[in-house]
Amino acid sequence: MRKLPWIAAATVAGLLAAGSERGAAQAPLPVDRIRLPPGFAIEVLARVPNARAMTWGAGGTLFVGSTSGLVHAVRFPATGSPDVRVIARDLREPAGVAFRDGALYVSAVSRILRYDDIERRLADPPEPVVVSERFPSDRHHGRKFIAFGPDGKLYVPVGAPCNICGPDPDRYANIGRMNPDGSGFEVVARGVRNTVGFDWHPRTKELWFTDNGRDWLGDDSPPCELNRVTRPGQHFGYPYCHGGTIRDPEFGHQRACSEFVPPAQNLGPHVAPLGMRFYTGTQFPAAYREQAFIAEHGSWNRSTKIGYRVTLVRIDASGRATGYETFADGWQDRGSVWGRPADVLVSPDGSLLVSDDFAGAIYRIRYAG
Repeated sequence: MRKLPWIAAATVAGLLAAGSERGAAQAPLPVDRIRLPPGFAIEVLARVPNARAMTWGAGGTLFVGSTSGLVHAVRFPATGSPDVRVIARDLREPAGVAFRDGALYVSAVSRILRYDDIERRLADPPEPVVVSERFPSDRHHGRKFIAFGPDGKLYVPVGAPCNICGPDPDRYANIGRMNPDGSGFEVVARGVRNTVGFDWHPRTKELWFTDNGRDWLGDDSPPCELNRVTRPGQHFGYPYCHGGTIRDPEFGHQRACSEFVPPAQNLGPHVAPLGMRFYTGTQFPAAYREQAFIAEHGSWNRSTKIGYRVTLVRIDASGRATGYETFADGWQDRGSVWGRPADVLVSPDGSLLVSDDFAGAIYRIRYAG
């Protein structure tokens, strides 16, 4: 991928709202409210409505899923504003995007679609190929983050169709993988209530994923989770156990917490962790390399809002999580919310992109120290 040019925040004020159709200039976002560690800076890179998961194309195109039926492509010219255009419409919550061999894969609840040779056809996108229609059509936890693993397979999660229940474990509350053509599906992790973000450790190639904890157990219970898969088929507790030690009041009597893989790191209660990525760039200081960044979408099932930030899980040389800290926050202040991080993605230049489906934006965080 080519290196992205630096684009000043002032150049994004007149970005295209969708497609090649020009929309009215959008009000600037208060990024000066975002608090970051010393030496880091944040800017608005592009305005993308309902921006969710992100992935890079081989030719430097940023593809962005949404919850509004649209998929966007963002191109970065050498000078001037990014070009934001719609490449797919009228899909059912196409939140997840993944790229492989020139094709863009898109999740649409029950279906996985593929857009072939997409980077050469941004102005005239092809009709999608249906890769798979095997997934449930339930709206509850139906949005799917998707990604290709180091094994070349497409990983697709299916959330529980409820807050707390005991659904068919071969169909719900799991992470599966399949060949790029949709064949050979198998479940690799079970007991996963709802993951909306995962990545592979750059050295060990182990799968790590966020998981959203259940609701209605109080403001401070249970924690959301960051989990680590060390072998296929492991069970991570749902619906019996939460946070490694908390028995569910409805299902916990059926199985003990000791039967399941505990979280690698417990996160805040109800923070709604979505996208997570390991930092694989070199622009940030060495202390951030191979560490896990998490987009926390923010709480709804809590009397006092928390989340609405980007956090960092520290991971040591042995692959063990050793700490959990705030990296970027300020999207909510005393209950007033103006943005909700949804995904994080490392840029070819080593900066970190953050999508925001509430403000409709892609931010870029870089180290300027």
